[in-house]
Order: sequence, then structure tokens, then C-alpha cells
Amino acid sequence: MTDINHVILVGRLTRDVGSDEKSFAYLPSGQARANVGIAVNRSRKNGDQWVDEVSYFDVTIWGKQAENLKPYLLKGKQIAIDGYLRQDRWVKDGQNFSKVTVTANNVQLLGGKSENGQPTGGYTPKFEPKGQGNTSSASAEPDNAASYGGDTTGFPEDIPF
Repeated sequence: MTDINHVILVGRLTRDVGSDEKSFAYLPSGQARANVGIAVNRSRKNGDQWVDEVSYFDVTIWGKQAENLKPYLLKGKQIAIDGYLRQDRWVKDGQNFSKVTVTANNVQLLGGKSENGQPTGGYTPKFEPKGQGNTSSASAEPDNAASYGGDTTGFPEDIPF
């Protein structure tokens, strides 16, 4: 029976990717590899006070995902990582060393800070009540909205499934 090794982390990048050979490189096989560091904040209660703790993790992203994400992996950017733990072991000068890293299966960009300090990330729609603020002739509803259920102010009475 196989054991379970699954990690999900949400944190912020501690450095830009691609600034040096260690953070982004192509292996001789042609496969891309990105090494990123993330800081994960956690709050816990200590008596009557809340105390923030920060943990730092090294994450390796492989292949096309590493290539595609490279321009977006900037310091401060919030990301979610789904992956597994990997322990590397080596001997140097007769002494044993080991390091645990996270190997990413899936990475999602969640947000972060832009150069001007404003939050970035997902799409944030702007709410404007109907008939206020928008004086253009373009309607927020498609012209054929009535054909999908008649009344465009609510849900249709008969749902076709």
C-alpha cells in the first residue's frame, strides 16, 4: 500500500524567478525548472494575543508550467501550490545532509502587488446598479437574453434540465 504525500500551500513569493541560473534553468534534456521560495503566514493564539508565524518553503516547478509562469513569478505575488514533499539527501566531506522541498504538480496565481503597490491578481468586477453611472448605449445584458428564459430580471420558471 502506498502512503500519502500531498501538500497544499498558499503563500507569497520571496524572490523574483529568472534573475539567476539557480531560480530558472533548462536541464540538458530541455526540460525547464523553476525554483521558487514562498513565505506562508500562520496566526496562532498565545494567551490573549494573536501571534503571526512565518514559514519558508522551497518549491520546484517543472516543465511547461515553469516556462509559462516564469514572467509572472515576482516577489510578493501570492500563489497556491498543490504538490508533494521530496527529500534530497547527499554526503559532503563525509557528513550527511538532507533538505525537504515541495515539488509542484499545479500552481495557481492568486494575487500580489504590482510595481506601484496596488493589489493585482484576479478579475474584480465593478458593480454599477442598472441605469446609474453607465450612460453608454451598450447594455450589460446580451440582446438575446430573453431567448434564454424570457424574463431577464430573474430565473426562468421552467429550467430545461
